[in-house]
Amino acid sequence: MEDRFEAERLRKLDAIRAKGIDPYGSRYENTEPIAGLLDGGAEGRRVRIAGRMLAARNFGKAAFINVSDATGRIQVYVRKDAVGDAAFDLFQLLDLGDLLGVEGELGRSKTGEITVFAASLRVLSKALLPPPEKWHGLRDVETRYRQRYVDLFANPDVMKTFRQRARIIARLRRYLDERGFLEVETPMMQSIPGGAAARPFVTHHNTLDMDLYLRVSPELFLKRLLVGGMERVYEINRNFRNEGISTRHNPEFTMMEAYQAYGNLEDMMTLAEGMIASALDEIHPTREIPFGERTLNFTAPWARRRWNDLLKEYAGVGIEDEAGLRRRATELGRDAGGDKAAVADRLFEHCVEHQLIQPTFVVDYPIALCPLTKARTDTPDFAERFELYISGMECANAYTELNDPLDQERRFRAQIQQAEGEVRTVDEDFVRALKYGMPPAGGLGVGIDRIVMLLTNSPCIRDVILFPLMRT
Repeated sequence: MEDRFEAERLRKLDAIRAKGIDPYGSRYENTEPIAGLLDGGAEGRRVRIAGRMLAARNFGKAAFINVSDATGRIQVYVRKDAVGDAAFDLFQLLDLGDLLGVEGELGRSKTGEITVFAASLRVLSKALLPPPEKWHGLRDVETRYRQRYVDLFANPDVMKTFRQRARIIARLRRYLDERGFLEVETPMMQSIPGGAAARPFVTHHNTLDMDLYLRVSPELFLKRLLVGGMERVYEINRNFRNEGISTRHNPEFTMMEAYQAYGNLEDMMTLAEGMIASALDEIHPTREIPFGERTLNFTAPWARRRWNDLLKEYAGVGIEDEAGLRRRATELGRDAGGDKAAVADRLFEHCVEHQLIQPTFVVDYPIALCPLTKARTDTPDFAERFELYISGMECANAYTELNDPLDQERRFRAQIQQAEGEVRTVDEDFVRALKYGMPPAGGLGVGIDRIVMLLTNSPCIRDVILFPLMRT
C-alpha cells in the first residue's frame, strides 16, 4: 500500500520540479503560531502561517484545507482567482501531509469558523507517504511509539502531552534556580557505577582500552561537588539501568537529583512538596487531578507513614520477625532467600506499594536498605530516608546523606558482599572525597517521567518519553 501511495506522490514531485519549483522549499519567515490566531482577535489583517496539510475539501476552483503546526490547526480557504492560476495549479499537486506556507487575510467563513483566506501559497516539503486516515488516526500503540514523528502530528493530544512535559521540566528547573541551586553536569560514562543498586549497561572506550558503565545515578558525583564547596546543586539527568521494561519502567529515564548542604530529610520533604506543587500549577488550576479512574489530591501537607507500620498493615508481619517474613514470602510465592531486609523489601513491593494512592511520604526505611543514608539517632536500625509514592508508584527518593567516610566505606564493603549481578567495586575515590569533609546534607531524587505521567494523566511511561526503547 505504501508503495502505491509513494509512486503517485513521486509523480507529483516530478511535476512540481518540472514547474521549476523546489518541492523541499526554503526559509519561510515571519510566520505566526496558529494557536495565536484562533481567538479571532487578529481578524481582518494579513497573516503568514506554515504547517502540515491534514484535511482537504476540494470544490473545483476552490478548496478548504486544514493546516496544522505545533500549536494548533486552522482552516485555510484556497480560491483560484485569489491565489492565481500558477499557484492553484501547484495546489492541485499537493497531498495530505505536505508542508506548505500560506499568506492571506484572517477572517471567518460563512459558518463562522476562523479561516485564513489564502492570497499566496508555497510548497515547503512534499510528503511521499500519507498521514494516517482522518477518522482513525494513528491508533496502534506500538506503531505510535515506533513512529513518534507521525504520532505527534496525527494525534494532537500527544503533542499536548510533550509540550506539557517541557513546561513541567522548565518549571522544576526554575523552582530550584530561584532557591539558589546551581545546575551542573556530571559524567554519563563512569568507571564505577554507583549511587543506586542497579544492573548497569557496559560500554568500552577504545583509546583508553577500558570498560565504562552508563550511569545508574549521578549521586556520588553530585556529593563530590558538596565536598568542593558547591552547597546547593542539581542535575536533570538521564540514567540507564539494564533491567525490565513495563508501563512504569524504561531502561533510559530522566531524573532530577538535588543536594543541599546543611539540610536534612525534612528539608527534602519541603522541597519535594514545593517542586511538584509548582509543576502542577504549570498545567492544572487545582490541587485535585484525574489519573486513570482515580482523583489524586495534592493538597499539602502530604501523608507520612512509617515503612514498618505499612509492612505490618498490609503484609501482616514486621521486619523484626525474620521467621514470619520468610514464611509470609513463601505463602505469597515471593523469594524468601537472602537477608531479612531483602525479604521484607520484596514483601513491601508486593503487598504495600499498590495501596499508596494519594501522595504519601514513606519514612524510616531499614538501614540495611540504605547504604548512603544516615541512621536515625533514636532508632539506628532505621534510616533517615523517605520515598514518595503516588498512585502506587515510587516518584521520589530522599535521604539525610551519610557523610561519615569510615561508616560509608564499611557499608560499601558490606553491600558488595551480598550484591548479585551488579558491579561489586568500592568507589575508593568517593570515600577519599568524604575524608576531606562533606557537609551534612539532604539529597532528593525525583522521577521526572513518572511525575509527567501523573500530571498529564498518561497511563504508561512510554506515553511521556518521545522515543522509548523498543524491540527491533
